[in-house]
Amino acid sequence: MLTIYNLNREPTAILENAYGVGYSKEDNVLTTGQFSLPANDEKKVHIKPLYYAEIVDGTDEQIGLFRVLPKKHEFSANQNELTYELEHVLGTLMGKALFKYHQFTNYVTREVIERLLNMQTVKNWVLGDCEFTRYFHYSFENENLLSAIFSVPKTFDEPYVWETDTTVYPWVLHLRKPQTEIASRAIQGYNLQDFKVEENPNSLWNRIYPLGAGEGVNQLDIKKVNNGESYVENASSIARYGLYETVWVDKRFIDSASLKSSALKLLEKWSEPIITWQGNVLDLSSITGIKADKIRQGKLCRVRLDDYGDVDMRVISESNDDVFENDGQLNVVLGNALQDLGTTQADLDRRQQVNELYSQGATNILNFGYQDNCDNTTPAVIPFYIDDDVVNVNTIELTYRTKKFRAYSGVTKGGGSLVKSTSSGGATVKSTSSGGGSTATSSSGGGVVKTTASGGGTTQTSTVNGQSTQTSSAGGDHHHKMFQTTGNGGGEGLPVNATAGGGIVIQLGPNTPKMTDIYTNESSGNHSHSVTTPAHAHDVNIPAHAHEFSTPNHEHNVNIPNHTHQIDIPNHTHEIDIPDHTHEILHKIVEAPNSPTNVVVKVDGNTVPQTALQGDRINLVNYINKGSDGNVTRGRHEITITPNTIARIEADVILRVFIRSQLGGQL
Repeated sequence: MLTIYNLNREPTAILENAYGVGYSKEDNVLTTGQFSLPANDEKKVHIKPLYYAEIVDGTDEQIGLFRVLPKKHEFSANQNELTYELEHVLGTLMGKALFKYHQFTNYVTREVIERLLNMQTVKNWVLGDCEFTRYFHYSFENENLLSAIFSVPKTFDEPYVWETDTTVYPWVLHLRKPQTEIASRAIQGYNLQDFKVEENPNSLWNRIYPLGAGEGVNQLDIKKVNNGESYVENASSIARYGLYETVWVDKRFIDSASLKSSALKLLEKWSEPIITWQGNVLDLSSITGIKADKIRQGKLCRVRLDDYGDVDMRVISESNDDVFENDGQLNVVLGNALQDLGTTQADLDRRQQVNELYSQGATNILNFGYQDNCDNTTPAVIPFYIDDDVVNVNTIELTYRTKKFRAYSGVTKGGGSLVKSTSSGGATVKSTSSGGGSTATSSSGGGVVKTTASGGGTTQTSTVNGQSTQTSSAGGDHHHKMFQTTGNGGGEGLPVNATAGGGIVIQLGPNTPKMTDIYTNESSGNHSHSVTTPAHAHDVNIPAHAHEFSTPNHEHNVNIPNHTHQIDIPNHTHEIDIPDHTHEILHKIVEAPNSPTNVVVKVDGNTVPQTALQGDRINLVNYINKGSDGNVTRGRHEITITPNTIARIEADVILRVFIRSQLGGQL
């Protein structure tokens, strides 16, 4: 039965008059079909482009659900018919474009497929079984959704098969491993009517050189993940058939691991001659009721031939030219390898179109310049940055020159033009506080210092009211008058000193006792007296008086020994008054008189064997930091040049890199 559905999956017509209803199924390729209808059939109005057509065979098994594609009207004297071509509804995924660049890194297989299916505008498909768990890096650019999904397992190193279920909605897509158990049989003289065997060594390749994205020296290869070798090979095939090499290019691959994995899968198929068996097989399962008599695409079949014995082969394709007229009679192709989307001519054409849209990138030159002063403690530091979208770093080169240290000074005298600075307003500026302290001056030698002469003169002392002490000499005839103490008990007398001149010095105090006259003894001539005076006191009445001294001209000698001075400075601040003013400056470049004799060059802390004062195009690739994969790390890097004395460094760092344009926008 052939039923037509509209875009809402509602049945619109059952085509009883359809004939030539056929189909062709093949592993991992869209199933196709066709049917014809009389040109005058009234139900033709219900068949519109992209409507759905369901084919069900005589056993009520759904052959498939298709989309109606081109319609062809053939008219001649013998016929007047309409022919419609069909494509499996999996083709609806081709209606969604992955515009520009999309990347999936380190996701499991199921998650990658689900993320892609989530991009559908109309959610017609969901993921069912996914029997693989792999981690690969995927990127897609300017291709349709079906091509992207079908390319997901292409890097697997084991067979796979896409299967669909269109009896439910949303329709279900499965990614499964092919059956490994014998599920059907084809026996010569029983259900195998005729057959032919073809062995084709033209596609025998047992050494493959895989290449991916890029161009020239930047084209992706597998050396980094294949022990430095650019190829994969099958040693046993080479031993049997000889060496056959081929270069396989697929620019959709942008990482080496995925490229190698896909090449190994192709090597497994290409290293043996392709043997295909084609034959007509009858599906007798509806008559015998035996499951092994049901031949279906994708199943493993045991073929029994009189001349070859038993051979286990997989049903690669299944087709029927007329389901209703030749029900149960199938054309099958059996082979020793699974076909996949990448082996069909249609996919080769599609791949070429996609490759033309893929951004392959371009080689760029990055230049980092540097000029500055430095010394043996402060090196010249030249930073540079390698961005994440750099695919390959081809070269890293350093060129530098060492010159004399250069200073820029302003002077007020000398040749040249004077440049007057801008005016500066005055102000009172208070300095920061200064702590006090004791400060010793430097030592000063002593000596004899003679004062200036001073003239003599008469000097009158100040008047003393009531008391005075006088000492004078006495000579010639005179007499002495003695006193003794009177009063209350004869206290201890004051000392009396007699001199050779007859003078007596009397010291009076505030408690001087009263004295009385003892006797007077006259004498003549110079002489002396010994007088024993008991304890006594004298009352002396000294009226207010003044003394005159006569000082002749004289001078003084002052002796100053060696000495120092100690000065205590307390905590204090200073205030500085700065008036409005301008400065006149003469600009001048001054170079140091001497140059260094050697330098030390480092990259990311790794010493480069270069000590000369200049260098040209020094290769730094072997000294820059690299990751575990051997690639130069992305991000910031640093070159240092350290002279053994003050100097000026002028340097250029030049990188040649291959960049793929997948970041940013068009600004």
